Amino acid sequence: MGRMAVVATLLTVVVVMLGAWTRLVDAGLGCPDWPGCYGFLSVPESEEAVSIAEARFPESPVDRSKGWPEMIHRYAAGTLGLVVFAIAGYALRHRRAPDVPLRQPLLIAGFVVLQAAFGMWTVTLKLWPQVVALHLLGGFTTLTLLFLLAMRLRGRRPPDGPALARDRHRWRAWLFVALGLVVAQIALGAWTAANYAAVACVDLPTCQGQWWPPMDFRHGFDVTQHVGPNYLGGQLTADGRVAIHVTHRLGAVLVLTVLGALLVAMWRAMATPAIRPWVALTGAVLLAQIGLGLANVLWQIPLPVAIAHNAMGAALLLAVVNLLWRLHPPS
Repeated sequence: MGRMAVVATLLTVVVVMLGAWTRLVDAGLGCPDWPGCYGFLSVPESEEAVSIAEARFPESPVDRSKGWPEMIHRYAAGTLGLVVFAIAGYALRHRRAPDVPLRQPLLIAGFVVLQAAFGMWTVTLKLWPQVVALHLLGGFTTLTLLFLLAMRLRGRRPPDGPALARDRHRWRAWLFVALGLVVAQIALGAWTAANYAAVACVDLPTCQGQWWPPMDFRHGFDVTQHVGPNYLGGQLTADGRVAIHVTHRLGAVLVLTVLGALLVAMWRAMATPAIRPWVALTGAVLLAQIGLGLANVLWQIPLPVAIAHNAMGAALLLAVVNLLWRLHPPS
């Protein structure tokens, strides 16, 4: 079961990155239906299949370059679902075993079902930003739950040193604050992506040549956008997108300041070699994520950098969760 949890965690990373790829190449509506593609199990290829597909969906011409990223993402997500259900099935069969958790695998299976529903709504509601953002956050939540399950089944917490045992609760309290900020920043990133606001500012450190450009926060953070329009490319005004982008930048500064200061303090205070390397790794991931965010703006969202930025956000989340897990009091 531990190996299956590790496989599922790694597969979730792949699914999250494929989701970012699908979104960044504007392939979210590459197949106008769900779970198939124009009523087929894969993207229509032959002339006959394309004719049938376009007759079924006359407003959505077949574009294989958009359809395949979407279907590859669905195939990977479906495979992940099978692995997660296998883990849940194993947990149910061995529920009387003392070392086999039951509630956590069932919770993860429930999240996977919910994610499938959000994947369907992403298509049927035509990239409605609220659903797109929640779908991304659901993917990160699923990844975190699987990571914790894998750590629980296969990992061992380091032995306590005197300083660690004495200050554990203080460090955990601050790490929970940092975790909340990281989650909020990921949510801002999801909202930025869902509303196509990543290119609203193309210069650094200013935005459109101004430190505080015209911004429309009321519309930028309007979570009551109507169902119906096609949201591919976004529907917000330029000022609304600038408001989202600038808020995401300010969030990055806040995360860098708070988490960075906390990691420096932990490095100085903790002499135990069991924790220090993880503190250093978290710091490296934080700096890499900030660097990728800057590169996204300076180089106008190149696809590899944008996908890496998404993946590094997940890595930063897991790095902070990992520190919290390693500082958990022994059972």
